[in-house]
Amino acid sequence: MIRVLVVDVGTSSVRSSVVDETGRVQALHQVATLPSSPEPGQVEFDAGALAHAARTTALEAIAEAGEVDAVGITNQRASAIVWDRATGDPVGPGLGWQDLRTVVDCLILQGEGVRVAPNASATKVGWLLNQFDSDRTRDLCFGTVDSWIAWTLSGGDAHVTDASNAAVTGLVDADANSWDSRVLDAIRIPHGIMPTIVDTAGVCGTASVLPGHPPIAALVGDQQGSLVGQGCVRPGVAKITFGTGGMLDVVTGPSRPTAGSRSKAGCFPIVAWRYQGETMWGLEGAMLSAGTCVEWLRDDLQMIATPEESDAVAASVPDTGDVYFVPAFLGLGTPKWDFGARGGLFGLTRGTTRAHVVRAVLEGVAHRGADLIEAAEADFGGPLKRIHVDGGMSGNATFLQALADASGHAIEVSPEREATTLGAAYLALVAVGGIASIDELADRWNPSRTVVPSGKDPRRDRWAEAVSRAAKTIPELSTVDF
Repeated sequence: MIRVLVVDVGTSSVRSSVVDETGRVQALHQVATLPSSPEPGQVEFDAGALAHAARTTALEAIAEAGEVDAVGITNQRASAIVWDRATGDPVGPGLGWQDLRTVVDCLILQGEGVRVAPNASATKVGWLLNQFDSDRTRDLCFGTVDSWIAWTLSGGDAHVTDASNAAVTGLVDADANSWDSRVLDAIRIPHGIMPTIVDTAGVCGTASVLPGHPPIAALVGDQQGSLVGQGCVRPGVAKITFGTGGMLDVVTGPSRPTAGSRSKAGCFPIVAWRYQGETMWGLEGAMLSAGTCVEWLRDDLQMIATPEESDAVAASVPDTGDVYFVPAFLGLGTPKWDFGARGGLFGLTRGTTRAHVVRAVLEGVAHRGADLIEAAEADFGGPLKRIHVDGGMSGNATFLQALADASGHAIEVSPEREATTLGAAYLALVAVGGIASIDELADRWNPSRTVVPSGKDPRRDRWAEAVSRAAKTIPELSTVDF
């Protein structure tokens, strides 16, 4: 039985799991690694602590389950780390993908004809270099989190990133095969600090710090890992991960989608994976607030004690009492991309109860999920064949029914709430021969449950009206686009 170690580096934790070729998790060890926000709009993390957590949890998982045949790495995408090539020490903080300190830099570059978004890696690298190597004379390395963990586990031998991660840095050419010299030069990023772009599934180094020195056989961004882990490897089968935010991804095929950075319906092209030099492309749609809305009910409004309680509270009333919630704490993503929109509760009356508000929040997130599906269908050019879901909210029955009703689609729930780890394991297994092909993964999908539309009117017209009222709350931000 071939087994792989997966190191999964998320926004708030690092977890290492040993997974066998059937997809069964044999050991799991996890450490919290929360980011910090020294100023509003800034998100930093300790890259050294991240590396320590990866080594520690990996060794613990192997100590429990035994030596492994390969290693897969999956990670939060677009975060940026710069480190000294000789010492392996980070030069400064890692900048999280949510960090917005380079918004002005992006606008300046836009005026020069270079279009990059502040949530991509590009200007984060520039900021780190400006702070810690202003004259660009140091021998440094840049990497996204996958690069940093591969460097760590290989003892500094592997300076690589895969195509799924490279494609969302804002630093690659249109086909995601190589780094874009025009963008690198505009931001003054030395070409020599960039990692080699490798296949998503394929041996790219040796994890020499681990027992048995297993090969590093897969690197994959978290959303693409979830896509593969849920068997969405054929065109038209989509997954939505409802975590802090919500991300829909769907494979389109071997040809790059025609849209440049973003389509008319608000989705953008991604590399789903690259294997044996062949790229599989996809589309991604994003909602900026999902699970964080439930956390708001718990932590700030104190309407619920736990996220799980939201299900029972919402189910205690048959509907929202005509209350509508727009989850736009950070603006609206796909399809409208209005950074000046803000969250709103509409339709409140003296008869509105705690249960109505809780249900309205769950249904508001469900409507945003339906928005993503509609946008993806517009960009895909036809109906999506199936919708799979994972993430923390995928265990909430009231939410799932609202999503099925709002979208008009049957919703298939992942048996693994965190399917990202499973996807990285499968890709590593493909690379070392434990699984015959990526396409075979479609036949492994077996949802824990399927939720079908109830036939109840989801009031999408009322929802659209609420969104129009939440739009452009901060007009000067609504005019900003990347």
